[in-house]
Amino acid sequence: MNTPRIPPSRESRGIPSEAEIASLAAAWFPEFGEGESLSPPAWAGNIPPPLHRPEHSRPSSPSAAEGFSPVLLPKDAPGFGSGRPRDTLEGAASRNGSEGANLAYPEVPGPSSGARPYESRLSPSRRLGLRSLESIRGDFPILSEKVRGRDLIWLDNAATTQRPRAVIDRLARFYARENSNIHRGAHELATRSTDAYEDARKKIATFIGAPSPDNIVFVRGTTEGVNLAAHAFVKPLLKSGDEIILTLLEHHANIVPWQIVAAEKGARIRVAPIDGDGQIILEEYAKLFNGRTRFVSATQVSNAVGTIVPVAELIHIAHAGGVPVLIDGAQSVAHLPVNVTALDADFFVFSGHKIFGPTGIGALYGKSELLETAPPWQGGGNMIADVEFGRTLYQKAPAKFEAGTGSIADAVGLGAALDYVAGIGLENIAAWEHELVEYGMRELARVPGLRLIGTAARKAGILSFILEGRDNAEVGKYLDGLGIAVRAGHHCAQPVHRFFGLEGTVRPSIAFYNTLEEIDALAAALREFIRG
Repeated sequence: MNTPRIPPSRESRGIPSEAEIASLAAAWFPEFGEGESLSPPAWAGNIPPPLHRPEHSRPSSPSAAEGFSPVLLPKDAPGFGSGRPRDTLEGAASRNGSEGANLAYPEVPGPSSGARPYESRLSPSRRLGLRSLESIRGDFPILSEKVRGRDLIWLDNAATTQRPRAVIDRLARFYARENSNIHRGAHELATRSTDAYEDARKKIATFIGAPSPDNIVFVRGTTEGVNLAAHAFVKPLLKSGDEIILTLLEHHANIVPWQIVAAEKGARIRVAPIDGDGQIILEEYAKLFNGRTRFVSATQVSNAVGTIVPVAELIHIAHAGGVPVLIDGAQSVAHLPVNVTALDADFFVFSGHKIFGPTGIGALYGKSELLETAPPWQGGGNMIADVEFGRTLYQKAPAKFEAGTGSIADAVGLGAALDYVAGIGLENIAAWEHELVEYGMRELARVPGLRLIGTAARKAGILSFILEGRDNAEVGKYLDGLGIAVRAGHHCAQPVHRFFGLEGTVRPSIAFYNTLEEIDALAAALREFIRG
């Protein structure tokens, strides 16, 4: 096994200190007071126990013969607050889901019961940074649509977000004034198109804290990004008997590609378990590592239950054993500040349509040394430096991984989406969405017969539930009749649903343009459905 590689200290990686987090909390929610401890979510006491909580077979600890020794966390290990035990993985696991669990971005505190009355609802006084919520909603033309004669309430954001006019207009301007293939043309439109495409790459690098635009590879979305890393980087390293670690929270797109490469190479998949609230059990995750572990791939936010995964700890534990990590940011990048350099992620992938951009475009971030050593995944135009029938010389990364004509206009549109989000501020977005989640969980927990699925202490905007004795599709159809768009099904995450003894849920999912009134309308509709 490789010598454990300890990441730099929290301070040197730009991860906020507890004092900085307390300051942010005081600024966002003055009623708490600087440094005051936070109460559990108000809805937490209203959650019925899970229908099914399987007993996990505790994997035996790897032996010294396998080249594995317990990982001891240094005092400057990222993601651990001062004044707490830091010397063991058990100490890390005991804080899973707590306010110190993942400090790669600021913790967003929420109101305890009665701390913040929701009498204001939607009004010009509700602001996200410098913008009112009312004006922000006006940026999204589709939010004024009527569905079945009702005002559209879009609560299917985990499947796809809506586009602001800035993105729609940017796509139209590209096709009207800049449309051309890139890099190869010797004319003005080729220059405009190339500049717009490469400018979008720069915006992505800045948005996620990458060191350089050269770390960003354009892909069709998260799925293609995971496949690229699996086939170009991980598969060449695998031998029979090697192991890849995933978590039980993964989307199928972060399961199936690893199954494919593992089957081809004779490797196997190991899975980090979760508890009944949908939180990763860190001590069990740590026990999965041994001398055969070659890679870890994990989501940052579960698309099924909304758990915010403590990826800083996952990465640190893996890196202590010399194991690289890919983070699936599809459900996090639009909701939480992400800095791949501070996280020390080896790969990070996300999709444009999850962050108010076009479909069919996304990005893979990779560390420079990994992108340079990995062979091309696909061959064709744009990724070559010189071709003869006897040999081909390839471009350096990222061009090496961008064979053929990419989705140029959509890349430009993604750049515009990131500009729009940055203009509002992800810290402001995270604070408002957290308030929506707290309120939504509390209101849904009051609906008779409703069981919330995924009650982690740290959640992003997923409000999955089931109604006792009711079919999920039937619930979704009824809500659609009222103009309320939700998702009903397994959400491409069957393993985590089956952990809870289910085959699917109803999944409302929020974005920053949603309102308290929309959650009220959802809860009222569910009560009507039950009565009817």
